[in-house]
Amino acid sequence: MQGILDRVLQTIRRHSLIPPSARVLVAVSGGSDSVALAHLLHRLSKTEEFKVSGIIHLHHGLRGEAADEDSKATRVLADDLQVPYHETRVDVRAMARERGNSIEEAGRAARIAFFEETAKRVGADRVAVGHHQDDQAETFLLRILRGAGTRGLSSIYPRHGVIIRPLLELSKRALRDFLDAESIKFRNDETNNDLTIPRNRIRHQLLPYLRENFTQGISAVLAREAHVARQDADWLDDAADQASARVVETRENVVTLDARELLALPPALAWRVVRRALGTLARERFISLDHVEAVMGLTAFGNKRSVSLPGQRAEMVNGSVHLEPADVVMTAEPVEFSYMLSVPGEVLVEESGRRIKATLGKVPDRSGLCNRSELVAVDAERMVGPMTVRGRRPGDRLRPLGSPGKRSLQDLFVDRKVSRASRDQVPIVTDSDGRIVWIVGLTVAHQFRVTERTQSVIFLESKKLGVEE
Repeated sequence: MQGILDRVLQTIRRHSLIPPSARVLVAVSGGSDSVALAHLLHRLSKTEEFKVSGIIHLHHGLRGEAADEDSKATRVLADDLQVPYHETRVDVRAMARERGNSIEEAGRAARIAFFEETAKRVGADRVAVGHHQDDQAETFLLRILRGAGTRGLSSIYPRHGVIIRPLLELSKRALRDFLDAESIKFRNDETNNDLTIPRNRIRHQLLPYLRENFTQGISAVLAREAHVARQDADWLDDAADQASARVVETRENVVTLDARELLALPPALAWRVVRRALGTLARERFISLDHVEAVMGLTAFGNKRSVSLPGQRAEMVNGSVHLEPADVVMTAEPVEFSYMLSVPGEVLVEESGRRIKATLGKVPDRSGLCNRSELVAVDAERMVGPMTVRGRRPGDRLRPLGSPGKRSLQDLFVDRKVSRASRDQVPIVTDSDGRIVWIVGLTVAHQFRVTERTQSVIFLESKKLGVEE
């Protein structure tokens, strides 16, 4: 028995899984792996500087009476080890229906939430789970079959947040030998034999075939491959962090990628930068290599200018890829408004939550205020009054201040990273001839700018409703 205890302790120390004086909860399902984990950590706590502060169990609301028996057995284990017991019940099947994912995915999400919440509630530092070397090999093969990259092939990490895996370098056979030698009872989960589940087919069909026809040590080989992939992925992710600072900009609900900078990156980094950017708006939806390649395809400046992606839409505009939430694109309703603005005078634009004010004034000197986002000066003599404050309309175009030519309002919004959800609420000031004078918060039209020949000006001011003077 001492041999297996030493190997668990080596894993704990090698990966710094349990700090001194830590309180550790052990997640137990009732099966062999988690039961072995509970006994091994409990025995190690007698000689090491950590404490097993409880057994925790999640009842998934599946498997009927069998699950109830698992719960009873786990409670008995906690009593035998003389540690507190914590249990909660979740209807995983209903959870999967609500989220639109599989029972396996819903169960995993429920477990993580339960582990983290319980640890916080009882003041525990770590939650230990029973994943072992064979689980690592299964996950590696499963990720290969699903087309994972280097990060995916890293498979199961020794630690993720408060969750630790002290058995990750032990085989299932070693754990079963320990339980048999100590006459420790455990329960069998019959769902582990369900071959409709991909992981079970790998466990009962693929891995046995590889052991028989290639090498008995296949689990250890694949676990080492996962370790190498994890080291590579960690280094590449650090490099991608630095690259993202040059390539990606996030503002409100818009994520922008500079296409030129992106294309200059090595493919391994570009792939990570794009995947990370897509993850910002994906809202837990899965991002695949196909999605990343779709975005990279936009940067090739082909005929395709936009693509739909999980939770978002990507659009190529003026040398940049713009990502915006799909629900905003699909559900935003146009907001139409139009108000007459006299000079002097003011109007309340409730649709945008602003008050727009116009006053006559003297020409400011060059150090004065001429063009800020909320207060601008325009040449009064170039305008035909009265003015109108309205929302955007199809075909709106103007020459932005300092721009060499006219641009569509749509392109200006995209370039200035105005989210789709906000565009219909942006006030636009026009003169009586319908010419755009000011896009509030963005730019004055070049033809109404204040020049050395300007004799009088109109100050246009925008203030958010509810903001004190």
